[in-house]
Amino acid sequence: MVPVILAGGAGSRLWPLSRSSHPKQFLPLVGNKTMLQTTVERLEGIDGGRLPTVICNEQHRFLVAEQLRELGIEEGEIILEPFGRNTAPAIAIAAMAAREKDPDELLIVLPADHLLVDTAAFRKAVAQAATAAEEGALATFGIVPTRPETGYGYIRAVEGGRVSQVSRFVEKPDALTAEAYLDSGDYYWNGGMFLFRADRILEELELWAPEIVRACSEAYQSGTRDLVFTRLDPAAFTTCPNVSIDYAVMEHTDSAVVVPLEAGWSDIGSWSALCDAEESDGHGNVIKGDALTVDTTGSYIRAEDRLVATIGLKDCIVIETPDAILVADKHRSQEVKLIVEQLKAAGRDECDFHRRVHRPWGFYEGVSRADRFQVKKIIVNPGAALSLQMHHHRAEHWIVVRGTARVICNEETHLISEDQSTYIPLGTLHRLENPGKIPLELIEVQTGSYLGEDDIVRFQDDYQRMSETGDRA
Repeated sequence: MVPVILAGGAGSRLWPLSRSSHPKQFLPLVGNKTMLQTTVERLEGIDGGRLPTVICNEQHRFLVAEQLRELGIEEGEIILEPFGRNTAPAIAIAAMAAREKDPDELLIVLPADHLLVDTAAFRKAVAQAATAAEEGALATFGIVPTRPETGYGYIRAVEGGRVSQVSRFVEKPDALTAEAYLDSGDYYWNGGMFLFRADRILEELELWAPEIVRACSEAYQSGTRDLVFTRLDPAAFTTCPNVSIDYAVMEHTDSAVVVPLEAGWSDIGSWSALCDAEESDGHGNVIKGDALTVDTTGSYIRAEDRLVATIGLKDCIVIETPDAILVADKHRSQEVKLIVEQLKAAGRDECDFHRRVHRPWGFYEGVSRADRFQVKKIIVNPGAALSLQMHHHRAEHWIVVRGTARVICNEETHLISEDQSTYIPLGTLHRLENPGKIPLELIEVQTGSYLGEDDIVRFQDDYQRMSETGDRA
């Protein structure tokens, strides 16, 4: 059984913690591990030890590789989409990759950003679904509803039981319809999780959505492999329809079955959903980080960087990050995406980047910025190196705070240690490396007429980013 983890979501409704460069599936929202890591660990014992296939956006490739490495997974397959095309193309690509090894391979498809509390119940449901899938069925997991939810799609079963034929998939209902669904006992929430044989899902895609199979086959076959990554061909993939597997196949096929799943599931689709998934205190509050409250009830308060104090709040969401603060009515938390839309329309970086930006060699963090200069803290991992590069519009000053740096500047190479500094003139070919055994920490002061992250020309790079723009060092 091959685990297929869909990790391409943007998570905009969890802004300002989730941003396009570091969305919610790569964050430790519940517990100490990220949502992606928790999803992978959930499969232990039911995947036969098979390495996962993770499908993600190309810009997140090093986040995925690092988080898998932290779990001891060095050789999992990571398939990179140049841009999102929804779940049907992602699943088609994963099935094609699996079919190369074994056409009868079972695929268990899971979103990377969902929460499941009862792992034992999940494993039991997977075993039931696997039996049906081995016989050719396309199994989906129906979440046993706990309330008349209007924010989810529903699946109607033909009859009760452990495995049932699907009668129909239905869109998000209004409140009265959701009440009726709950009362009937025939409906489940659609959790977007599936289990089927690779050859069977491709047969059904060929029948109901042949244009997806054509475009994905070309994108996969024309793709390139480097390191642990498979890069899809952008020109071929751009012709692929943007459609979910529900619309493409599951709503049309006669082979769909639903397996009930009652395991404390949540899609963590909003701040209120995250609040509901966490244990609250005696006042109904969920508090994360350094926060003080007075006469505050039913609220979710998260302090990432500073002390947060509240007085007289009821049913509110308060999220503090180093560069943005969100205060919202908990019952309107779905509307956070409207703020993200405003940020995008204004061309502001806060919708895309945190103050701390992760890179394959470490990370950098903004300290100060004004006209013609900015200051950053840079951390380079032991043995790692930034690309060999130059800038057209800025010069850089580097001051080492901790560790030792190897600096290449044109034809010269020299070492600088703590309390030492160096200057990189505009237009100079240069590179920064950490030859030591501890993280290298330095302060970078940039000066110039243009300080954008896309002012970079690469000449050599350990991470195959030579053709990319807008990606710092």
